[in-house]
Amino acid sequence: MRIAVLGTGIVGQTLGARLAELHHQVVMGTRSPAATLARDEHGRYGTPPFNAWLSQHPRVELASYAEAARFGELVINATSGAGSLNALQSAGASNLADKILIDVANPLEAAPSGPPALFVANTDSLAEQIQRAFPYTKVVKTLNTVTARLMVNPRLVAGGEHTIFVSGNDAEAKKSVCEWLEAWFGWKHILDLGDITTARGVEMYMALWLRLAGALGTGVLNIHVVKGS
Repeated sequence: MRIAVLGTGIVGQTLGARLAELHHQVVMGTRSPAATLARDEHGRYGTPPFNAWLSQHPRVELASYAEAARFGELVINATSGAGSLNALQSAGASNLADKILIDVANPLEAAPSGPPALFVANTDSLAEQIQRAFPYTKVVKTLNTVTARLMVNPRLVAGGEHTIFVSGNDAEAKKSVCEWLEAWFGWKHILDLGDITTARGVEMYMALWLRLAGALGTGVLNIHVVKGS
């Protein structure tokens, strides 16, 4: 499959690398490919500069947001939440129309003190904002409740016995995404929460996730939903 991964940070890199390993054609999108390749600083988590990472992943290509979105049969939004709408506008509504957009971003922004805070919550969500801005795109929210490594390898926690969520208005799009989550990454427990408004819950869960990561000293964690009789 031709897959566009928008965003060149640790999430985009992790998803792009795994999808390329699975022999998908992967193009990563960025605002300015030349500027992205020219950066020589390490990433926030000590990751190598993007140009070094890209040289180690020859199956992955780099392009502008618009070029990547035009190329992809499937598009993944792995940009920072604060920049997602601008990035997707740059990708172009016509390049996103009639395609599934997997949104893994979180609406987080730096807070004056403590962990990042949500810039949208309760009565709206980033996923809903994206769906309203791109009404002809099939937005499916998923994977935003786990760290990048766990997105592509759920077995890192409890052998994969934990839960990932999907939200979206298009039932067939969600069905496809659920199949891909299982086939590509090995997710065993996938819970369809309902329409795109249910993304509010998984995005607001990040407030708890950040505290859990701080208390446990690691982001390699997740929750398992068990239904009682």
